[in-house]
Amino acid sequence: MAPRTETATIVATEARSKVDLEPATTNEEEIMEQMPTKPQPMEIIWMNVFKILVIHVMALYGLYVAAFHAKWMTLHFTIFYIVCSGLSVTAGAHRLWSHRSYKAKLPLRVILMLFNCMAGQNDIYDWVRDHRVHHKYSETDADPHNVNRGFFFAHVGWLMCRKHPEVTRKGKAIDCSDVANDPVVKFQTRYHIPMTILFCFLVPTVVPHRLWGESRWNAFFVAAILRWVFQLNSTWLVNSAAHIWGQKPYDKNISPAENFIVSFLAIGEGFHNYHHTFPWDYSTSELGWKLNISTMFIDLMAKIGWAYDLRKPTREMIDQRVARTGDGSHPSQRHHHNHEHDY
Repeated sequence: MAPRTETATIVATEARSKVDLEPATTNEEEIMEQMPTKPQPMEIIWMNVFKILVIHVMALYGLYVAAFHAKWMTLHFTIFYIVCSGLSVTAGAHRLWSHRSYKAKLPLRVILMLFNCMAGQNDIYDWVRDHRVHHKYSETDADPHNVNRGFFFAHVGWLMCRKHPEVTRKGKAIDCSDVANDPVVKFQTRYHIPMTILFCFLVPTVVPHRLWGESRWNAFFVAAILRWVFQLNSTWLVNSAAHIWGQKPYDKNISPAENFIVSFLAIGEGFHNYHHTFPWDYSTSELGWKLNISTMFIDLMAKIGWAYDLRKPTREMIDQRVARTGDGSHPSQRHHHNHEHDY
């Protein structure tokens, strides 16, 4: 379990979290948002389909190279790169910039921005915009990776077709001014493509070759391509698998679930029922460091003063929510149920 940090700030009400992330709407606007939209034909972008297919075929070859030809140092370096690029998504784009669940000083924001370039995903601003829309309009036509359209769509299919008009409309209306005004994000947005080419592909190819004599071919297919595709799928599993399979100890009325396999692969992002119930919790779970390298990293940054104002619900808030909307799978409820049978 993670130690309690002195920098943690306890948020007293769930309502505050919604105010932090969602602009106020009138009753009329809320009613309009809940009205069903007309079905939209799926327009496939075949070039995206081709690109995604190609990189996965390349990753399969990279897996073969990793298993039979790559040096051990290359494999260790690849794992290191996976963790760093993963932290850019979990501790950076997700917990810091999307949910503002903690604050970070300039050195940490710069590090997370550079890590984000390693990950080879959307730039921070686009990532945050899509994620805030996902939370506000989860499992509606405005959700970029709406799981109601199936596992494949939620996992990767949403990147293979045109956005639903509601995704575009709500995305333009979502408030991301806090992110747009961050100078670190501004810098990355301006230089995103060259920085991604450098840190996602060139660095992991050159470093193994120069430092321990790995062939450029092996380094490219293992540390760059295989690592990149693995990281992409780990992130995508949060949108797909963690919205389908698992228990719902905090809110049984939503699709996100507690998926420990996803938590392992996505370094802490699979406690998804908890996260969608308390999206402003910096640790995305109540289990501390368990399957949660991202929380460990943020706690370490808090110790050296680079992360502060870590937000966390009170024990009472969690227990009340578990009792009110949980599916009965929470350890506290199972323990209580077992004691009832003892009498």
